[in-house]
Amino acid sequence: MTSTIRHVTIDCADPYELAGFWSRVLDLPLHEDDKPGDPAAIIEDAHLLFIAVPDTKSVKNRLHFDLQPQDRTRDEEVQRLLGLGATLVADRRNPDGTGWAVMADPEGNEFCVERSAAERGEG
Repeated sequence: MTSTIRHVTIDCADPYELAGFWSRVLDLPLHEDDKPGDPAAIIEDAHLLFIAVPDTKSVKNRLHFDLQPQDRTRDEEVQRLLGLGATLVADRRNPDGTGWAVMADPEGNEFCVERSAAERGEG
C-alpha cells in the first residue's frame, strides 16, 4: 500500500493570519472552524495546514510554491500579491517576458510567481 500527502504543513507564528493571506492568494476559504488565536488553521481545498511554532524562520525554504496565475498576467499577479502583503525578494523576470518573481509571504516564506499559461502560449 502507498501513502498520499494529506497536507503540506507550514510552521508559522500566527496560523490564522498566515492562512488568511494564502486563502486570499488562492481564493480558497479557510476551514469554517478556524478562528484568530487558534494553534492551527487549514485551507482544505489546497491541503495546506498552518501550525503555530515558537521559533521564527531563519533560512531559505527547502520547499516552496510556484504559482501560475489563471486569469491575469504574471506581472498583474505580482502587483496583486504585493497588495495582499507579500514582498518581492528577487526579480528574475527578463525583458523578453520569460522568468519569474521570487516573493515572500508575510512571515518570510518564499514562493515564485511564474507566467500564466496564456503568456507561455499554452492552451
